[in-house]
Amino acid sequence: MILEQIIENKKNYKLDKSSENPIRSVLKSISWRVIGTIDTILISWIITGEITTAFSIGSIELVTKMVLFFFHERVWNKIKWGKKWD
Repeated sequence: MILEQIIENKKNYKLDKSSENPIRSVLKSISWRVIGTIDTILISWIITGEITTAFSIGSIELVTKMVLFFFHERVWNKIKWGKKWD
């Protein structure tokens, strides 16, 4: 599903240079999730006092929020409001 979108948008991206390439969105989501997951693990550890529980919560959150962020970026990329168009 994500791979199909990346392949399809690679073709369309050449036509619309003001859009963000899907690969860039993937890399942004990964880097942001690393930061967010470290935060979640630390908060979970402080609240539960258990490092294994904290890592369990962090690992689930890592995957789900990365997928959500990717689609969130792709939807916002289609919204013209706030973009400068040549």
